[in-house]
Amino acid sequence: MKVLILHNTYQQRGGEDTVFESELELLKKNGIEVDTLVYDNHEIKSAKDKLLTGLFSFYNPKGKAKLLNKIKEFNPDIIHVHNFFPLASPSIFYAAKECKVPIVMTLHNYRLICPSAYLFFDGRIYEDNIHKNFPISPILKGVYRDSKIQTASLVLMTGIHKVLKTWEKHVDRYITLTNFAKDKFLDSSLGAKPNQFVVKPNFVPDIGIGQDDRKDFLFIGRLSEEKGISTLLEAFSKTDSKLKILGDGPLKEEVLKAEKANPNIEYIGFKPRAEVVEMLKSVKALVFSSVWYEGMPMVILEALSVGTPVIAPNLGGPAEMIENKINGLIYETGNTKILSEKISLLDNDDALQKDLSTNARKIYEEKYTEEINFKILKEIYEDVISEYKKNPS
Repeated sequence: MKVLILHNTYQQRGGEDTVFESELELLKKNGIEVDTLVYDNHEIKSAKDKLLTGLFSFYNPKGKAKLLNKIKEFNPDIIHVHNFFPLASPSIFYAAKECKVPIVMTLHNYRLICPSAYLFFDGRIYEDNIHKNFPISPILKGVYRDSKIQTASLVLMTGIHKVLKTWEKHVDRYITLTNFAKDKFLDSSLGAKPNQFVVKPNFVPDIGIGQDDRKDFLFIGRLSEEKGISTLLEAFSKTDSKLKILGDGPLKEEVLKAEKANPNIEYIGFKPRAEVVEMLKSVKALVFSSVWYEGMPMVILEALSVGTPVIAPNLGGPAEMIENKINGLIYETGNTKILSEKISLLDNDDALQKDLSTNARKIYEEKYTEEINFKILKEIYEDVISEYKKNPS
């Protein structure tokens, strides 16, 4: 089996870039013949570059030609797309169809049905337009990069290809990270059919089990509105439990003010990877306070892998990953009172903490290891290739 992995990288490195690299190495490690085709957003530098990128985001002949050349050179059995926006463009799906190569695409976010890509805008869950081909309100709000022009370009790109049925006819299989995400896409204007979807989680390497004796709580992430920073800080201001915060972002000043007012809150900032891992192994729980539909956060997977329970909201992917009083605790999204109660409960019940810790590691071993992920991914490829051979139209 020959697999070509296609990815349009971001100017600011994100989780999709990490998953692209991790799955590439996973396939290589397991003897799959694999090659990559990368479109790099760092090529977008000048105002002219941005203008041309916007104009060609609907269909980029250069992006298509690049894939056609790679297909001719590598002759893949299947193409796995992680991100095609904006340089690759939907033209790549037409290139694959012309060459009779099936395509699998991982849906890391909600860009195909929401211009903001996250179903979150202006401090709230934003699903107002997921059933419309050409929603106007996101353009007026400038939900993509605070730009009406760039948002309009994105709406036109996704909308035109909904009308052309590109998403239905030119993608053989969509991989969603959770059943929650799968249901959102099916209940939308995308137009894809249920049999085009399969659920495959992310994975993380085994970095070892954490300590038996644990103390304190930990937050790791961007200090921004959608991450529920205000909820996090208010909840810990109501407890004596110690919180350590790793990360940076626009709400850093709010965190620093909370640190000054609450001796149990400590802002640490950034630390080397090795130190972050050791901290994750030593705490009673990871507190995940997001107020939007997170996909499958890698930090939650890492926590489970080291036997660290997670306190998470009843929302999106985390609510599917964490089972209440099994491998963590679930609270009502944004409810600081309930979150503080969950924190205090876990801080004062060592037996519960140890049970959750044991189960966290167990669930990681059952669902999120490299070995299990490779098995699922290989089966997806084999199924798609087999089906395509029977019906290559």
